[in-house]
Amino acid sequence: MSVGPTLIGSVQRALHLLDAVGASERPVTAKALARGAELPLATTYHLLRTLVHEGYLRKLDDGYVLGEQVGALRQHNSLQALLPKIRPVLRALRDEVGGAAYLSLFSGSEIKIVDIVDGPGTPSVDLWVGVQEAAHATAFGKCILSCLDADGRRDYLAGNQLADLTPHTITDARVLEQRLSQCTDVFNDCEEYLLGTACLATPVRAPGVIGAVAISLPSHRLRSAEPRSLQRASERVSRAFALTS
Repeated sequence: MSVGPTLIGSVQRALHLLDAVGASERPVTAKALARGAELPLATTYHLLRTLVHEGYLRKLDDGYVLGEQVGALRQHNSLQALLPKIRPVLRALRDEVGGAAYLSLFSGSEIKIVDIVDGPGTPSVDLWVGVQEAAHATAFGKCILSCLDADGRRDYLAGNQLADLTPHTITDARVLEQRLSQCTDVFNDCEEYLLGTACLATPVRAPGVIGAVAISLPSHRLRSAEPRSLQRASERVSRAFALTS
């Protein structure tokens, strides 16, 4: 006699409510949701309060609609769907240049690393300071900052101090702005984030996307690194994003 999988009923019920709200073009009342899911009204209210608290639903005067967390899931899912196309590009870049490869994106108001491809001979950088707090000291951070408009860059820098991470870190906003305006395609940092480590980055250009592809390597190899390999990888990643926009 086969035994079916163990399922958690409360999770199933919550998901059914979420599906019902998502399938409606208008806000849905708790009573309508309870009838459709064949649930007691009290149980429905408990589940709805939880979904609202977690951001998956919003309560309006005339019923419930999908919350911001659902939009975040959609964004993450679209990125996950792209990773099978992007990761081979980063892997090829790692092998061609001999350094760890990174994809970073500007999402909401934050700079995030969304994928890293490294290896035994090409270790990734020890991110001992968070990416958000160190954009001014990394090549991919500077690359993304350069793609923001003046107001966006001003707002970002106003909310994030230019921390002094190494003797080479830029901590003067005017100097940083000058550096950002000088570079058009390939950005670098040489021991600005971590002594002994350098990084090169170039923008990802696609509708609705602000990002960068980067490589890290020992600082003594920075001068010999070929930026064209990085640019080719960025162009391929940009095309992958553009095809899904």
